[in-house]
Amino acid sequence: MELRRGIGSLFVAVHLWMSFCCQGCHGGQYQRKLFRDLMVDYNRLERPVHNDSAPIVVELGLTLLQIIDVDEKNQVLITNAWLQLYWTDIYLSWNPENYPGVQNLRFPSNQVWVPDILLYNSADERFDATFHTNVLVNATGSCQYIPPGILKSTCYIDVRWFPFDVQKCDLKFGSWTHNGWLLDLQMMDVDISTYIPNGEWDLVGVPAKRNELYYDCCKEPYPDVTYTVTMRRRTLYYGTNLLIPCVLISGLALLVFLLPADSGEKISLGITVLLSLTVFMLLVAEIMPATSDSVPLIAQYFASTMMIVGLSVVVTVLVLQFHHHDPHGGKMPKWVRVFLLNWCAWFLRMKKPGEDRKTAVAPCGVQTFKYSQQQTHHSSTSSIPMSTIPSQTSPQSTTTNGNMKLYFGYHSMGTDKAAFPPSTDSGVVMCSDPNGSTTVHDIHSEQTRTLLLEQVPEITRILEEVQYIASRFREQDECESICSEWKFAAAVVDRLCLVAFSLFSIICTVTILMSAPNFIEAVSKDFT
Repeated sequence: MELRRGIGSLFVAVHLWMSFCCQGCHGGQYQRKLFRDLMVDYNRLERPVHNDSAPIVVELGLTLLQIIDVDEKNQVLITNAWLQLYWTDIYLSWNPENYPGVQNLRFPSNQVWVPDILLYNSADERFDATFHTNVLVNATGSCQYIPPGILKSTCYIDVRWFPFDVQKCDLKFGSWTHNGWLLDLQMMDVDISTYIPNGEWDLVGVPAKRNELYYDCCKEPYPDVTYTVTMRRRTLYYGTNLLIPCVLISGLALLVFLLPADSGEKISLGITVLLSLTVFMLLVAEIMPATSDSVPLIAQYFASTMMIVGLSVVVTVLVLQFHHHDPHGGKMPKWVRVFLLNWCAWFLRMKKPGEDRKTAVAPCGVQTFKYSQQQTHHSSTSSIPMSTIPSQTSPQSTTTNGNMKLYFGYHSMGTDKAAFPPSTDSGVVMCSDPNGSTTVHDIHSEQTRTLLLEQVPEITRILEEVQYIASRFREQDECESICSEWKFAAAVVDRLCLVAFSLFSIICTVTILMSAPNFIEAVSKDFT
């Protein structure tokens, strides 16, 4: 009994195995038979419709996987995308009951009819950059064709707001030979569920639109489906590598006006900053396309900064000319003195050097000044006046306005009269001290008077030399006064240009960068 049960179970297992094998063999036979039956009279050049006057409906979709590159120089967009084509081929339908186990078939694209959908604005060398995959066909004749490809499309790159720009690149698909009366191209939505983000561009959206164009040659419409890839540039890279260095370099240009003129490095600093900006400008020019339609925003900013730096170099030359002005070249014109030393100095709250210095009182009541802008000098050739002494018995000394003048007891040079009349007093000096008391000092004795009478010619020559030295000192004081005026004018020009250029630089930076439509959005997303 047990033997019979074992033999029965073995028979059942063999039967099941044979049935499965037979079904597999029948399925393979049906698939081969179906391929043979469908392709017997099939012509891939024939449009698969019941009525030749009716159009075949083709649905077109797009799956965007990645934005590979945006070549601004050549104005080309490179994307990785899949096309999705759906249509119904009546010559590829069958009855599933007649072919058990065959649910669908896969035909090479070169064996069945496939719509000639191409990318109109292709920039690829082969023009059609898609990989021709198999066509999936089910029993109802519905065909599904999904060719992947690296699409290179032409795109007008508007660099006006670079690097805060938003670019819109079109992918225009349509039939190359069929018009709208033969092939009705319908639009499907874009699938971006598997999109891989790009490090330079943010994908804003991919809106689609169906268009119908009428050409002059034909009266038939030519439909197309245009997918607009809208993307916004991420500005973190350009901000840290171009904008921030440019702002810092423009700030260095303002230091030219703070650098002392005596350092001899004002022109060198200005030229160095100008060359640095030129290098950054060349980097931007290598990225941007050679177009004259618009000037990039960053190029406008660099140009304005270079203009500021160039003007600062010109102003620096003027400042150095003022600072090192030759005193023998002439005095400062009146209008320059009024405009710079009065108005501009008052506006900038600048004071002339030495204005706040107070006078100091010297011994014997003589007042001396450490610095004075206006010094009064004697118009005569002598600071120690030689005059004829009236008929007094002693020399005189007088004090006027606190300045002591000493008159020696001699007559005018060239006379035969005695320079010092006989007197018991050889000479006195009267000094006024700060308390108002007067002290009389005896400065000559009888022996000294006699010696002076013998050495009148030598004293005369000594006095002439003293007069020459005094005149030279007066000339030097006058030259120093002229030089100090020009140096103060140079300092006023430096301070005035520092304020003006700082305001101009801030206004240019804010105005140019804030003029971008999506500046706030780009900064908030990329710098946070």
